[in-house]
Amino acid sequence: MPRPPLPSPWLPRPSVRSSLTHTETGHRRVNQPIPGHRERVRGQTAPREGEINNRNSMYKREKSIQIKSSASAFYNNLSILPITDKNLTYFAVIHGSVVNMVSASTDGLNLSHRQLQSKEGGMVHGTSLIMQASWCVLPSRILLVLASQKGIQMYESDGSIMVYWHAMDTPEAPTAEAVFARGIAATRSHYICVGSSTGPILVFNIPPKGTNITVSEVLEQHRDPITDIACDCSDDKECVADLVTADDSGVLCIWKSGEDFKLMYKIAAYGGTCSSVKMWNGIIAAGYGSGQILIYNAATGTVDVVVNAHARWICTLDVASESGKLLSGGEDSFLRIWRICRNPESNTVEVEHEHTECVTDVQICGAKFCDPEGTAFAVTGYDLSEIIRYVQV
Repeated sequence: MPRPPLPSPWLPRPSVRSSLTHTETGHRRVNQPIPGHRERVRGQTAPREGEINNRNSMYKREKSIQIKSSASAFYNNLSILPITDKNLTYFAVIHGSVVNMVSASTDGLNLSHRQLQSKEGGMVHGTSLIMQASWCVLPSRILLVLASQKGIQMYESDGSIMVYWHAMDTPEAPTAEAVFARGIAATRSHYICVGSSTGPILVFNIPPKGTNITVSEVLEQHRDPITDIACDCSDDKECVADLVTADDSGVLCIWKSGEDFKLMYKIAAYGGTCSSVKMWNGIIAAGYGSGQILIYNAATGTVDVVVNAHARWICTLDVASESGKLLSGGEDSFLRIWRICRNPESNTVEVEHEHTECVTDVQICGAKFCDPEGTAFAVTGYDLSEIIRYVQV
């Protein structure tokens, strides 16, 4: 398969501009300027190829981790699970109907590989394309969840045992629209949410152990394929909302999870697909095909900051839960790290650009922090049979 053309290393200056909020609550729609909105990113000229331009942090490239097969061209195509008590990190990367799993020591020298095949029930079904793989960390257990064309599979964290299978509802008559599952997130309690290509989101009730997993609820606010789902990864237990879902049209839904999930806000589409979304400390970061990142207030559903982050499609976002660092990766071959904080005087969100990496000749598919502090991160690229790692110095 030929590699898509890569962009020029020149990029526009990362910046923030004034914006309008586009919030839909019930039948009431608000469209008004943000009071006191001002530039909150200390913009800087984008670096040339090979030149790094940073403010508060510096990262260096470490030895890459080899994988058995290359990464497919899906956004959010990387999942990471740190196992701190064993000084190990698990990595998962999709290639077609296979998930490449790697267990790596902190120094990257000791590696253990495993490949998971997409399955239909208990049978291997190699033609079922996997759309996303993600570890879901619950209070009582950790599961590896695969979302594919055929259905949803849940494994023990090391991929050794499949504990649950849920088949997708496929129409009896052939249709032009593909059927698949995509978008995976665990809530703070005992639920895992998985999106679908038709819009509904399945909420699974996960027991502390065993295979008695059930569908407890179906959330039906989206009308387009789900692209990503995120739960608030901070320690704030009193947040008004703790879950956000995004779809192919750009619509966002903000939820309060619980025995009955409650829709707090439905945010109208912002001119294109929302490919990746993250939530931290009551703040939502949403990445779009335009290359922009919109920062929303989860408590009000309004836009606080608009960041012109990348020259092309944003294909991945991640948040370091203990530091508030935001990692963004785009099809322009650039990775950027931002610092998110809340101004105590105005209670508004501010974003500062901290670091830039140019991953030369790589079309980025996924990027994740390797630890809660954001002191290291990893990146995958289309048709690349390695996971590139960076460590803060």
